[in-house]
Amino acid sequence: MSHQISTEVAGLLFDNDGVLVSSIASVNRCWKLWAAHYGIPNADQVKVAHGTRATDMMLALKPDVDLVEGLRLIEDLEIADIADVEVLPGVRSLLTSLPSNRWAIVSSATRRLLVARLEAAKLPLPNWIVSANDVVNGKPHPEPYLRGAELIHAAPSDCLVVEDAPSGIHAGKAAGCRVLGVLGTHTAEELLAAGADWAVASLEHVQAQASSNGLTLTFETI
Repeated sequence: MSHQISTEVAGLLFDNDGVLVSSIASVNRCWKLWAAHYGIPNADQVKVAHGTRATDMMLALKPDVDLVEGLRLIEDLEIADIADVEVLPGVRSLLTSLPSNRWAIVSSATRRLLVARLEAAKLPLPNWIVSANDVVNGKPHPEPYLRGAELIHAAPSDCLVVEDAPSGIHAGKAAGCRVLGVLGTHTAEELLAAGADWAVASLEHVQAQASSNGLTLTFETI
């Protein structure tokens, strides 16, 4: 049963891929090419762990990989394959309604790839970005979202993380944030089981209004 929720937050911390844009088809294609390049058995059947850093994915597939070389290859492959990157429903209207100092993107992608995807989707670059290049520990470690809260000058407990993957939800909750799950790469049941406080079908169901203390959010849960 759906419910209408209204809550006050200091700011929003968005994951990118699967929340603001979808590049899942590109990601799957490119990781299969990457795996084939390194001679990994059954490369065409490689399963991508969405929401994790490329370096963590590389080490899982090929523990002895040269991380610098491997990262350069997967970045180049994904940046060359952005033709079908799409903006997800409700994203443009929500982002344009937000004061620029009240949101950040916290992504497992490298900064170079993140910016390329945002530019391909013609979405605004936020004032603050936390990318894979900016942290020692990637999701599900809390470091990325702790860094995001710091950048927008807010306590983690006053921030709302918006995520589509369990690893990101775990990171947001470990940082002390509330988490809104968005359907896409995972079901509502999976998002809630991972610890999301609420889940929505898409960002079409989320509205934001600037307030004296930050933002008033209203959304319809599923």
